Amino acid sequence: MSGVCAPGLPEGLIRQRAREGTAAVFPPVDTYGRQLHGAGDEELSGPSGCTDELDLARLVPPVFMPRRLEKLIDLGREPLHDDVDLETVIGGFRSPLPVYVSAFGSTRVASGDAGIAASRQAGRLGIPMVIGENMVPVGGYRRAEAAQSPILARLRAYAQECPPGVGGVVVQQSTEDADSEVWNLVYSDTSVRELRDSGRLGFELKTGQGAKPGLGGMTAVDAEEAARLAGQFAVREVLGPDRWLRCATPGTFTEEILRQQVRFMRNNFPRARVWVKFHPGRDVASAATTAWQAGSDAVTVDGAQGGTGWAPRAFLDQVGLPLAECLRRIGRPEGCLLATGRIWEGGRAVRALAMGATAVGLGRAALLAVDEDPEDGLTRLVEALALEARLLVSAVGKYRADALTDEDLWWPGATPTTVSPARTASIGSPA
Repeated sequence: MSGVCAPGLPEGLIRQRAREGTAAVFPPVDTYGRQLHGAGDEELSGPSGCTDELDLARLVPPVFMPRRLEKLIDLGREPLHDDVDLETVIGGFRSPLPVYVSAFGSTRVASGDAGIAASRQAGRLGIPMVIGENMVPVGGYRRAEAAQSPILARLRAYAQECPPGVGGVVVQQSTEDADSEVWNLVYSDTSVRELRDSGRLGFELKTGQGAKPGLGGMTAVDAEEAARLAGQFAVREVLGPDRWLRCATPGTFTEEILRQQVRFMRNNFPRARVWVKFHPGRDVASAATTAWQAGSDAVTVDGAQGGTGWAPRAFLDQVGLPLAECLRRIGRPEGCLLATGRIWEGGRAVRALAMGATAVGLGRAALLAVDEDPEDGLTRLVEALALEARLLVSAVGKYRADALTDEDLWWPGATPTTVSPARTASIGSPA
């Protein structure tokens, strides 16, 4: 090297591309299976200047709190944060909290013990859980206890821990899953019958994902795995020696295709709840309305803040709408709206609820929690989030999560509220 430099440009990333070519389009392949990539990592995606408005908004308690007075009268004492009721219905499932575990898919991080640990703890908490795409095409569907497939291991782990009457498991399906008839296999499986017959089984149609809007799922595999999967997936040698990129197709949707898909799900699986997941597209409001009107029990919006899977660098900070903008475009939802994208603590969760979400999903945060403590890490993470949520909801003088509205939020740069006419008259009146 001659020592030439280029201030203002991500020189390290440019030089890496000069060295590695197509492999540098993705994060370092040796981090696959160990690192959960997402927006804001300048080492991976470069400085984008992308800010997440949802993190900038502030919750703003009022001075006068008529709903706190109502609660005081109801209780016969001053209400506390413990009196906030967070119980809700998430896509047809009763849940003690407005929280669920998002899809992990077939990534290496979630395919083994971490996925099982997350399933057990989600079941113990009684919160819904989504099982992500491509688990059957990659891991098969083996019913035998001694050699059960990853998808059945997660389903059974959840069912064994979940108390009666709460929670539920939602199985995601994409194009390759449909080819493997995943929903048919799960719906007819006797080991899943109790979940199905108790109304705690659902299916989610995946149209996209926040980590890479417009693309399907991706994983890094070795040459042997690439050869095994080549009949079901596109595999491309773009990651360097002995590493292959396994690509799932994103599927093709129009309004009519989406309507027909939702109707198909309702007709063919009458005991299963129907969810639809969207990537953060510019027409997300129209897409959500189409799904609700077709009969979807829930719409999931995955904000452009990353995910648990493998994504090209250019997508991490540069593609898709931030979660706040998705929620803003949808406005007050026509049905159950679920929001995911960098949720891990009560503040961001409560702000999403105030913008119209019924519940929020934990993805990367859930995997980190079970990696920290496979027995209780996710449980403690959710308990901490729930405590923060109760404190924050109580602070704005409300005692149910679904009582939150956008009046509870202030956004930087918003036009200052003018002085009310009554206040103006009082100020201007003679003493």
